[in-house]
Amino acid sequence: MSKNWFEKRRKDYYYRKAKEEKYRSRAAYKLKQALEKYDFIRPGDVVIDLGAAPGGWLQVAREIVGDKGFIIGVDIREIEPLGYENVYTLVGDILDPRTLARIKAILPRPADVVLSDVSPNVSGVWEVDHARQIELAEGSLKIALSTLRKDGVFFTKIFQGDLFDQFLKNFKSYFKQTRIIKPKASRKESAELYILGLGLR
Repeated sequence: MSKNWFEKRRKDYYYRKAKEEKYRSRAAYKLKQALEKYDFIRPGDVVIDLGAAPGGWLQVAREIVGDKGFIIGVDIREIEPLGYENVYTLVGDILDPRTLARIKAILPRPADVVLSDVSPNVSGVWEVDHARQIELAEGSLKIALSTLRKDGVFFTKIFQGDLFDQFLKNFKSYFKQTRIIKPKASRKESAELYILGLGLR
């Protein structure tokens, strides 16, 4: 990483805010801002967080679900435990069917909410990165459809690009309401958006 990258990160408002408020990543504020507007995680909910490392979204979700909720965090990287008995983490590739089987084995009941902040390792070739991210979003949607209760909620990251419209059309067919969100904490220069599906059909 270049010196300029580290300097830019150090000056980033949400990076500094995350450090001050003890969140593991600035991405925590993307979820918090979506929740402030749409309030789609409730106390006692069962939540699955895909692409959960290093754990910022897990922290936000745990604050809301409390002691009576249950959260599973999944990532290809190991996630440092949060220290709560009702937050379970596992290492797995969301595109591997065995990961879905492991999630289902742990779930106490169908999930109320599935979150996905999964991203590919960015190559710098936009067409490649966009296609890989769509593949990951589709994998996340597949897990959501297999684990959510009726009327459940799915919130996923997506990159803008040629494949976006087809993904959105497919996404909308599964949910009663769909919202496209660009949180303030998402960098302006970033092509990322988030899609919120409310009310699984």
